[in-house]
Amino acid sequence: MSDAIFQVPIAVNEPVLNYEPGSPEKVAVKAALLEAKSNKKDIPMYIGSEKVFTDKKVDIFPPHDIHNAIGQYNSGSGEHVKAAIDAALQAKADWEAMPWQDRAAIFLKAADLLAGPYRAKMNAATMLGQSKNIYQSEIDAVCELADFLRFNVQYMTEMFEQQPYSPDGNWNRLEYRPLEGFVFALTPFNFTSIAANLCAAPALFGNVVVWKPAASQIYSADLIMEIYREAGVPDGVINLVYVDGPTAGDIILNHPDFAGLHFTGSTGVFQHLWKTIGENIKTYRSYPRVVGETGGKDFIIAHPSADQKALAVAMARGAFEFQGQKCSAASRAYIPESIWPQVKAYLLEDLNDFKMGSPEDFTNFINAVIDERAFKKITSYIDDAKNDDRCEIIAGGTYDMSKGYFIKPTVIVTTDPKYTTMEEEIFGPVLTVYVYPDDKWSETLDLVDSTSPYALTGAVFSQDRAKINEATQRLRHAAGNFYINDKPTGAVVGQQPFGGARGSGTNDKAGSALNLWRWVSVRTLKENFVPPHDYTYPFMKES
Repeated sequence: MSDAIFQVPIAVNEPVLNYEPGSPEKVAVKAALLEAKSNKKDIPMYIGSEKVFTDKKVDIFPPHDIHNAIGQYNSGSGEHVKAAIDAALQAKADWEAMPWQDRAAIFLKAADLLAGPYRAKMNAATMLGQSKNIYQSEIDAVCELADFLRFNVQYMTEMFEQQPYSPDGNWNRLEYRPLEGFVFALTPFNFTSIAANLCAAPALFGNVVVWKPAASQIYSADLIMEIYREAGVPDGVINLVYVDGPTAGDIILNHPDFAGLHFTGSTGVFQHLWKTIGENIKTYRSYPRVVGETGGKDFIIAHPSADQKALAVAMARGAFEFQGQKCSAASRAYIPESIWPQVKAYLLEDLNDFKMGSPEDFTNFINAVIDERAFKKITSYIDDAKNDDRCEIIAGGTYDMSKGYFIKPTVIVTTDPKYTTMEEEIFGPVLTVYVYPDDKWSETLDLVDSTSPYALTGAVFSQDRAKINEATQRLRHAAGNFYINDKPTGAVVGQQPFGGARGSGTNDKAGSALNLWRWVSVRTLKENFVPPHDYTYPFMKES
């Protein structure tokens, strides 16, 4: 046991590489793509010290190339979930007892492995498995994930330094314990970094984890586990299983040692999980921590004074990067009629310049949506809009799944501010625009605030400071991340803590210490150096 007080390396954001023609990083990632495609993976579950293979193999196809498998994963059952829980609980005592600086070193090493020797390989896995172009993959699967790992360590030390006042004769201390039990990490397909952080953040504090990723993210999840194991995460601390949601939930949420849920996904699933936890509350040893980031119907509202070109670029990038499959993606826009003709022209100019296809072709800005289910859901909204008198499709509106799940970026202009695509989360490359009369700015702010049940991200564009201030105040509860003259996507760890309220989640702000506080159970210690020997108090005397 060391008697030193350690200072961890100061966290800085991982630089985003540009992948310019001929650059070493571009050469490396192209080689990694070729290697991945030529070596099909048989991906196991990770339970305790075992890599678990089963008789039920499921092929993995790139969303942009649905006829050529890049590997397969081994699908599990309820017995594997039970084994994962047992392995986690068996590993708990030793992991909890490990000094904090050693746990920190493991995840700092994971960050450096990721940003160094695994960088090209992780980008290739995310590009192929989730159909992300190289830039979207770089900022997600490498830079944001490295940032999560490094900043989490820094935030942990800052949390531990928070100690109470001690008067003469006493020493008051706070001890930061992990939760009593195991944490269930249920993670989405769209961000490799989120999937990795949802299991790593609780583990950093001595918690043990059962991790169930989205089936469409398993290809990169396997590589995350490879990195964590090489970095030194002990067997059983993070257990990775591939089962369907009901199977996992039925076992995990009925287990007495269930201690917490770390979730990113749909609002409906999260509400169902929360309801089940509530119904089972008497089952648990402790009240579980429930942390969730869920849906969004993210907005851009422009004032007549807005910079029109900047607004159009924000709409194009905010709505269509990664095919709109971001919780933060711009999905509804409110544009004043006086500037709409020019904004429309700028927007269509950019959209007409977009190339769509495989991320393996670096000239493509748009790639495929994640799977057939998403493809059919998204295109149903487009088809409905084509047949509705309240709507005009001014860009896109076409789609094709003969080779991959490709949907052309679509812009719908509606005369009804309560039209379906202004209200419901689509999670795809569809932006709906409502053009409002310039003199209805104030009323439109009310529309923005009341139209959607979500409150994740939003943006205002204006060159009038008074109007910026008005929108900021009037939309105070409409978005947990609010942007001024910028697109409503791209939150950076350590800079813009991410999360929303209302139907968008518990707003525990991933990328900050606020999220990490949920994974500790604080114990207060008071030591009295000279305890009293007389039970009486001065008030008991009359003279």
